[in-house]
Amino acid sequence: MSRRQTTYLGSFAVVLLATCYLMPLDVSAQNSYALGGLAGSAMRMGFGARGMTMGNSIGAMTNEDGLSYYNPAIVPFQTERTAYVSTGFLPLDRSLNFLSYTQSLKPAGGFSLAILNAGVTKIEGRNSDGLQTETYSTSENEFLFSFGTKIRPDFAIGVSAKILYYSLFEGVKSTTVGFDLGILYKLNEEWALGLIVGDINSKYKWDTSTLYGQDGNTTIEHFPLRRRLAICYTPTYFRSRFSGEIEWIGSTWLSRAGAEIPLHDNLTLRGGIDQVAYDGSINAKPSLGFSLQGPVAAWKPILTYGYIFEPYSAGGIHMLSLTVGFE
Repeated sequence: MSRRQTTYLGSFAVVLLATCYLMPLDVSAQNSYALGGLAGSAMRMGFGARGMTMGNSIGAMTNEDGLSYYNPAIVPFQTERTAYVSTGFLPLDRSLNFLSYTQSLKPAGGFSLAILNAGVTKIEGRNSDGLQTETYSTSENEFLFSFGTKIRPDFAIGVSAKILYYSLFEGVKSTTVGFDLGILYKLNEEWALGLIVGDINSKYKWDTSTLYGQDGNTTIEHFPLRRRLAICYTPTYFRSRFSGEIEWIGSTWLSRAGAEIPLHDNLTLRGGIDQVAYDGSINAKPSLGFSLQGPVAAWKPILTYGYIFEPYSAGGIHMLSLTVGFE
């Protein structure tokens, strides 16, 4: 590694560690709260069928999706242009949709554009007598621009800028900006490590003066800062990949894991488990699914299905994704 690369690497490590442990007091104070009830929960559900089926544990996994949501340092390892679209079928009148585009940039970079949309429909409005008046809906959105670069062939850094837009009610909306930082290091052909600090400065800022006039006020709800350590194992003797993560979020420690096993060139099985809390404060979310793929002319479409068990709802989540790779 050259002296300049060493300087870049050292500088980035210092910045990342400072972000982790020297955040302003109003952000680090969030760690005195439990995870439940904190802002941005829909933005932490995952991104698409593949990631969610693997327990959202793919922060150290390079793949054909190039999903910078999990780690912006993934995108420099993307070998082809990739478009990705996904939608979810959720109980309780909820929606969950994703869209992204990723490509490499010569000589050693890559970028990604992505949109995450979540919402709730058919919310009944009622008057003081309990009679239904009208129906409401919410729309929670995250727009990501991610860029990453390889410091050397086995080491990359990345950053994501996120515009967070939430339409909660007529006249009550929030538009703010947050950031993610990530590192990806390939130890060898089999092992890779990732370090991600997410939702830096992410928050919702509400101003209800338009709705309530002089009785309105301004409220800020911070997202909990996310610190994640990810690992991926790809054995050379067996066509499979295994992933895992440990996360410190709010005052809660979580772990998650996933695996994918190709049964055929065109069929891959997956499974995982998410939000395993060490203190038992929340229930885990197991998941399973599969992918079907096959070349169509110059395209490489991959259809992925995933089912995620939700411990606190009447049913699980059905996720359906389509990935298209371009030469």
